[in-house]
Amino acid sequence: MEDRKCSDGEYFVKRRVLDELRLDEVAQKGTWSTKPTVGERMKESLRCSVPRLKQAALSWIPVLSWLPHYSIRDNAIGDLVSGCSVGIMHLPQGMAYALLASLRPVFGLYTSLYPVLVYFIFGTSRHISIGTFAVISIMVGSVTERLAPDSNFMVNGTNETGSVDLDRRDESRVRIACSLTVLAGIFQILLGVVRFGFVVTYLSEPLVRGYTTGSACHVCVSQLKYLFGVTPARFTGPLSLIYTLVDLCRLLPQTKVPELVVSLVALSVLIVVKEVNACYRQKLPLPIPIEIIVIIAATVITHFCGLTSKYNVDVVGEIPSGLKAPQAPDTTLFSEVIGDAFAIAIVGYAINISVGKTFALKHGYKVDSNQELVALGLSNTIGGFFQCYSVTSSLSRSLVQESTGGKTQVAGLISSIIVLVTVLKIGSLFSDLPKAVLSTIVFVNLKGMFKQFTDVPLLWKTNKVDLMVWLVTFSSTILLNLDLGLAVSIGFSMLTVIFRTQLPRYSILGHVSGTDLYLDTETYKEAKEIPGIKIFRSSETIYYTNAEMYLEALKEKSGIEIGKLLTAKKKRDAKLKRQQKKDKSKNKAKKQLFHPFLRQSKAESQLSTVTERRVSIGQKADVVVSSRTETSTNELDKGRVNWAYQHDTAASDADLDAGCHVDGSITQASPRASATHSVVLDVSTTSSVDTVAVKTLKNIFRDFGEIDLDVYLAGCQACVVEQLETAGFFSESLPKSRLFVSVHDAVLHILNTLRRTDLVLDMTCSTQM
Repeated sequence: MEDRKCSDGEYFVKRRVLDELRLDEVAQKGTWSTKPTVGERMKESLRCSVPRLKQAALSWIPVLSWLPHYSIRDNAIGDLVSGCSVGIMHLPQGMAYALLASLRPVFGLYTSLYPVLVYFIFGTSRHISIGTFAVISIMVGSVTERLAPDSNFMVNGTNETGSVDLDRRDESRVRIACSLTVLAGIFQILLGVVRFGFVVTYLSEPLVRGYTTGSACHVCVSQLKYLFGVTPARFTGPLSLIYTLVDLCRLLPQTKVPELVVSLVALSVLIVVKEVNACYRQKLPLPIPIEIIVIIAATVITHFCGLTSKYNVDVVGEIPSGLKAPQAPDTTLFSEVIGDAFAIAIVGYAINISVGKTFALKHGYKVDSNQELVALGLSNTIGGFFQCYSVTSSLSRSLVQESTGGKTQVAGLISSIIVLVTVLKIGSLFSDLPKAVLSTIVFVNLKGMFKQFTDVPLLWKTNKVDLMVWLVTFSSTILLNLDLGLAVSIGFSMLTVIFRTQLPRYSILGHVSGTDLYLDTETYKEAKEIPGIKIFRSSETIYYTNAEMYLEALKEKSGIEIGKLLTAKKKRDAKLKRQQKKDKSKNKAKKQLFHPFLRQSKAESQLSTVTERRVSIGQKADVVVSSRTETSTNELDKGRVNWAYQHDTAASDADLDAGCHVDGSITQASPRASATHSVVLDVSTTSSVDTVAVKTLKNIFRDFGEIDLDVYLAGCQACVVEQLETAGFFSESLPKSRLFVSVHDAVLHILNTLRRTDLVLDMTCSTQM
């Protein structure tokens, strides 16, 4: 390599053209493997030692790794303030979201207590707030209402005239919710143990945001009955949301004005104060806890003004004090809720990990996706035994926990203590709390989800496919309900991935003069095709779903119609064979007439052929043999002999005899400048090949070779080369010397083979950027 002084923005490279064989030699490709075998991995996993046991304990129970090093001086004050703020938020949200799950408010408080303590021990995120969440609550509510509808608990009459046995109904719904939660937690634990945390990657961001937006619409509709004080019929299955809205509109004349007034007053106060918190969040030391203030005020006013007795305002009712003993879930319900449990497990984890990674990226620490699955699963499983329903992280509470100075999950521990005190001593005081106030709290907290409608114009400008995923997810969630909507959304999202790989962008590359760059000729004006060489690239990996389209695109983009060229070649060969046979019969007749001169003519012909071969080998030029007769000249003009295919082995006498029609003197001709003689396939974007892709590449080499076109591969990754070797791709007719490190190496090899010195000089290895 030459030593040159390089100014800024320039680099100089001088090396040999590298094909795959030379690359193995230069880079010293090894055949060893650094990966342990299956037996070694099994042996290592079964090996037990004190350091390994300690490492496993710290991995499975993260609190043991950070709590002993907890800095009271640096973190205590922030965690205390943050924990109190989040705990105050847990109280109204827990009671309000319990209504979404069709449970009594006290079970929302339980859900804000036990799972938070479990996540404190097993979680890896420092800032997320585990507990009730609107989307998960409405998913649980759809199951509890489906399996335990009011019609199953009617007493003293029919559905129209009788009343509902609320105690039996609520007991049944709690049993269903707990069984559903335990099963969802078991799914999450199993997925975490088998290191299946990557499953959430199949839920793209547009899918999750579209699904949560659609779920927010379900939440909104489900709370309208509390705002207007009406009782619509319950609908299940597809279009249930539409039917519910129609029924609500039908019942609007029966609206309870007192409850509507309470709802509007509470909603106005919540919206105004939350906007104040948002506008002055930099100046306020703590956000104003307007939700708990509204709950306290509404409870006091309802109690002392007698709104329940005078205006029949629907209230929460008795909230039992104290904690209940754990109960085993009803396993007989598992078969009925298995699909819903898996959907809740996936959606809950997707929301949890997305929020956790957001804060981890902001504060510079790592969240273990598999451990998060285990932590969330244990929170659900253990919580299910204590009459909690499914949990995940709440973005609103997590933002408060982070913005008020929370540094670790000690803030979650403090918030659970506040909830515990409320359950033990204060909970019974909220028995006169209007349900309409809780529903307004739910409405206000849906603001962030409804803001996701702004994704639509943004995705319209940036990515139409993601926009389709968002719209299909939202529409299917609205029309088909939460469970079917999620299934349809995931299916459609997977189809978009398949279509993207089946419809890649194919392009012909051109060379940018003075560089080693090869760019799309349709995109870059300075990218010019090299005469006689077609460089083809696909933007996706070649595999069985797009292999046939790859071949068709190659023919279309290069303008090479293999079928027509093969047919024309067969016709020329047949015509040439007939002509040779005819000439042979004429020569035989001439031999009989001119027998005395035959030996002399044959000697001169052999001397001429030997001279021609010496000239060809010595000068390494492309030659054609022309005939003294007009017929032979015409025949050779019609047929084309490709002399570029001389790079694997030196030309032999037998090859020359087979490729030339010798019947006269020798003239030298220049190579074809415009006709395509070589094709370079840039496979740098291919990460793997299957058997269909290997067969397709073999067919390309075979078919193009039959019409005297040389094919080369460029940019093969090492793993792709190994897969080609395993599949038996290489042979004597298709050696590794057809593979090159880069497109530039392949092009230089072709031009050097053809002796196109004018182009080789323009494409120097010394590249100026």
